[in-house]
Amino acid sequence: MWTRLYALIKKELWANIQDRQTRFLLLVAPPFLLLIYAFALTQEVKNVSLAVFNQDQGIESRELVSRFVGAPTFTKITYLESDSDIGEVIENQAALMVLHIQPDFSKRLARGETANVQIILDGRRSNVAQILAGYAGEIVAAFNAEVEARTPRNGNPPSEIVSRTYFNPNFDTIWSGTPGLFAGLIATVGFMVSAFSVARERELGSFEQLLVSPLRPFEILVGKTIPALIIAMTSALAMLILSILVLGVPFEGSVLLLFAAMTLYLAAIIGIGLFISSLASTQQQAIIGIFMYMVPAVLLSGYATPVENMPDWLQTVAQTNPVTHFIAICRGVFLKAVPAGDVVGHMWPMLAIAFVTLSAGAWMFRRKLS
Repeated sequence: MWTRLYALIKKELWANIQDRQTRFLLLVAPPFLLLIYAFALTQEVKNVSLAVFNQDQGIESRELVSRFVGAPTFTKITYLESDSDIGEVIENQAALMVLHIQPDFSKRLARGETANVQIILDGRRSNVAQILAGYAGEIVAAFNAEVEARTPRNGNPPSEIVSRTYFNPNFDTIWSGTPGLFAGLIATVGFMVSAFSVARERELGSFEQLLVSPLRPFEILVGKTIPALIIAMTSALAMLILSILVLGVPFEGSVLLLFAAMTLYLAAIIGIGLFISSLASTQQQAIIGIFMYMVPAVLLSGYATPVENMPDWLQTVAQTNPVTHFIAICRGVFLKAVPAGDVVGHMWPMLAIAFVTLSAGAWMFRRKLS
């Protein structure tokens, strides 16, 4: 059995390396997909979770808080009790922004001095953080205008915003975008290799030879899965090195955790790819199948816009998408040393998805063989 599997795996790897069309698609398809996503995704920010830490409790501070709470952008409000809660809600993604008002806010306004307002943003989503900073500036500007109308000032604004961004202090879009792009491109490679596997055999006329070989259906399935996993993992390693050394994206987490999660992620992706490959009679049909799955999968993954912006039923659908979970893992291990428990929390859904997709792929594969 092992000798037959080794021969099939070696043959699959060599076929992918030698096939000019496959090499072309692996190089051209990912940039093409990025162009589609650039036009398809919206940067509108809504349904944002806001945390409020108000140490002042004066009339003016409560009025400012009410302006943030009443803004349609913020739909989930959490009130904090201590400084330590700030870091916790940002790290756990319980809030995308924290509004912090210091104890002397109202007294400073009463004395005609400028009172600072601190906003703390989650820099793992740099585009969203910048938009939220703009929203906060508009709210504070409107508050300043009303305070100045009530109480004459000496030229100083009543309040000023002091921003602090966690995990990505410079709003570097390369830092925030690379983890999601990393996850998406790995999925593309896994899809390409697995979805072309059976379709290429049919086009070349070698599928019938495979059927009359001593290989059993299960061995053929494993022999198609392992090469796709090896190629995708190799590509992932190269992209990881380029991300760190060339793009300068920080990597704070565990490489072992990342690759353990990546194995489950690719298993789910390859299962879908084999299902598509079993349905397709030609590589062209396989390409169409890949696009039909990949476009909605990336749009629902939270790559460019938060999943929280979607309707409730779409958020439920997004949880069945392996790309959603792996993007969350990538952002955690790249930009912060995410605890192993958080990674495992996203790994078990991917394990369930992998079980379903590989079972579906195996079922369709056996059906085609029979």
